[in-house]
Amino acid sequence: GCFRLLCSLLIPALFLSGILSVCLVVLLWGIRLWIQQRKKQLTSAGKDGKRPLLVAFFHPYCNAGGGGERVLWCAIRTLQKKYRNVTCVVYTGDRDATGEEIVEGAFRRFNIKLTHPVKFVFLEKRYLVEASLYPHFTLLGQSLGSVFLGWEALLKCVPDIYIDSMGYAFTLPLFKYLGGCRVACYVHYPTISTDMLSVVRNQDTRFNNAAFITNSPLFSKFKLVYYYFFAFMYGLVGSCSDVIMVNSSWTLNHILSLWRAGACTSVVYPPCDVQTFLDIPLEEEKSTSEYSVVSVSQFRPEKDHPLQIRAFAKLLKEKRLRQQPSLKLILIGGCRNQQDEERVNSLKRLCEELGVSNDVTFRINIPFEELKRHLAEATIGLHTMWNEHFGIGVVECMAAGTVILAHNSGGPKLDIVVPYEGHTTGFLAENEDNYAEMMAYILSLSPEKRLEIRENARRSVHRFSDQHFEETFLLSVEPLFK
Repeated sequence: GCFRLLCSLLIPALFLSGILSVCLVVLLWGIRLWIQQRKKQLTSAGKDGKRPLLVAFFHPYCNAGGGGERVLWCAIRTLQKKYRNVTCVVYTGDRDATGEEIVEGAFRRFNIKLTHPVKFVFLEKRYLVEASLYPHFTLLGQSLGSVFLGWEALLKCVPDIYIDSMGYAFTLPLFKYLGGCRVACYVHYPTISTDMLSVVRNQDTRFNNAAFITNSPLFSKFKLVYYYFFAFMYGLVGSCSDVIMVNSSWTLNHILSLWRAGACTSVVYPPCDVQTFLDIPLEEEKSTSEYSVVSVSQFRPEKDHPLQIRAFAKLLKEKRLRQQPSLKLILIGGCRNQQDEERVNSLKRLCEELGVSNDVTFRINIPFEELKRHLAEATIGLHTMWNEHFGIGVVECMAAGTVILAHNSGGPKLDIVVPYEGHTTGFLAENEDNYAEMMAYILSLSPEKRLEIRENARRSVHRFSDQHFEETFLLSVEPLFK
């Protein structure tokens, strides 16, 4: 009787599921055909009678002025130089600026001049990818929001080639299967990484893993299940990409682990404006009575400025016992909003608690020329972010001629602060004691030895130039244009 009842329920359920699946496939196929028809209506032939190839970049914050935006504009300039019959499109949510203002801003900030006009598609629903909209389940919320934002983009312009240049992997299947596009992505930072999974699994308290979760085995297990589910979905959508570019070896390892698409994945180092810093004259130190330690990074929690201040305070305490030359820590960075300003005030209070207020200077949102001056005068360049995916600031410090001291993880460890032609280019540390010890060691070196390390570092950063980016980028995207 039970078997008969089970069959009477199971068979109709399977039949209904089959019908719904067929209906879904037919619906999706119908949408794809409708989008292809719309594409023909929206695009027109060029002056030579041929329809230009539309290459669209999904970059909702293209006017932000950060390292990711420098990658975007360098990529567009590279394609314009290589391919004649290509029109570049940028999907953006920066509706407070015109296309001309955005292009002018790219030239002003990065000195990147485009050879041809760019078409901008302005999106109205960018708020859907704002982290503030999702106080809980932020990763999932932003990813689902990006699908709706991508749908808006697809309806407004259907490209031939789609490149996600900002890390919204959930848009890839949308453009590939419904838009019929060849798709690629440039991954600056994995939305979720195996490191994030290990932090939750080990119940470590970090800026993205609150104490109330780490203190509760139940909450930790629930978050771990959520992360594993998200990682599975992230791997599924990422593997849809025809071409995958990552910015460092660290990012490569995580993407290979999650997306499992090694055949179409390659490292394309981001283009750093190294030449601007290489123009700073590299001379032997003139003064041995005062040294400065400079940190360049936005005042965000993951940059771990408290570690810098505590390590410097420890170094200063040791220095005073040995009567070494005077030291100054200069924290240079950008404040994006009120939260960042509150973070700076908290750091200033920490300086007061440690008794180093007179020895630490904060320089916020300073002009580029002032940044260059501080780097030119600095002895040590300091960087403390754990698992920095690449580290443009680290490259800039090395190019400017400082002796870099970065975190022993991520991009700095695997790609940047590595021996060049068998010679030392900088130093790595992990915790407060390590940083204090390494700063003391660098300061104990002779000016001649420090100059040698600075010269080695300078020679090594040519790997991260605009020219090297152009070569590796074109090599990676070539399959999309065949």
